[in-house]
Amino acid sequence: MSFRINSNIGALQAYNALAKTNAAQQNAQLRMATRKRINSVSDDVSGFNVGKSLESKVNVMNSAKSNISSAKNILSTAESALLLVKDKLTQIRNYVADASDATKDRQALAANINSLGSEIKNIFETTKFNDTHLLMGQTAQSSLGSSPTSAQYAQSLTFQTGADATDRLTLDFAKDLASAGAVGTASTSNLAADVANAITSLTASMGSTDAAAAEKITDLASFSGTGADTSSIIGKFEKSVNDALGKIGNFSQRLDVKDEYLTSAITNAQASVSRLFDADMAMEQLNATKAQIGGQVATSMLGQLNFAPQNVLSLFG
Repeated sequence: MSFRINSNIGALQAYNALAKTNAAQQNAQLRMATRKRINSVSDDVSGFNVGKSLESKVNVMNSAKSNISSAKNILSTAESALLLVKDKLTQIRNYVADASDATKDRQALAANINSLGSEIKNIFETTKFNDTHLLMGQTAQSSLGSSPTSAQYAQSLTFQTGADATDRLTLDFAKDLASAGAVGTASTSNLAADVANAITSLTASMGSTDAAAAEKITDLASFSGTGADTSSIIGKFEKSVNDALGKIGNFSQRLDVKDEYLTSAITNAQASVSRLFDADMAMEQLNATKAQIGGQVATSMLGQLNFAPQNVLSLFG
């Protein structure tokens, strides 16, 4: 043992040990206070980068789940409207069938059909979700007398339904109901306008003879076309309504699958983020207690070593 008083190496080493012990205690206490294992990038660079990337994806997937909910609401709204249209078309079919009976009041039947047609038109023009038309495009709406802006109409709606920007789903269920085309021709897909025009011709005959009303009603059931049950304006329009309802059902099924997948993916990603970032509170309590005891011991030893050079005074007694 050497006796030097200018440099107390033992005390200096004890001080360094005490500083490390205090740092370990503070680190454990900070993790308990924040409940996080990683409080800065320096704690775990790799874990920090991976965790933040997963957190970002979780946020995007939560937004996608919100988009899916909105899409489902839109489909439900459109489905309810189209079911109403289908019911009105069934009633029109009944009146068309009644018009073949010469004993019926055909002008009254024409008035009933005209009323139902007006309701169908109204359904198409007013079915909206957050001011976005769901069943009509710009051309079709203009042909029925409205002038929407580009922000107020939609032939199709596209939603991001996953973590990637390319994971999108386009709801184009209404594109064949009211798309652009020459109104009143057999080749047009602007069926809502076809029905509206046919019913307008009924309106023109309302003050005419019973025979004229019967002729206009017959026009509804004699529109030339192709395919099963599409040889009339009513049949062709009803087929497109049925096709749109089928698409709505298919889209709803796809959205259910995507929603289920996102729920599972979010849960797994959050579990990974928790594993990387969340502190083990029991372990950190053990570390803090161990560091606290070690700090007390180191402080005591530092005090003893700090006074060790005083032993030199005994040589001058």
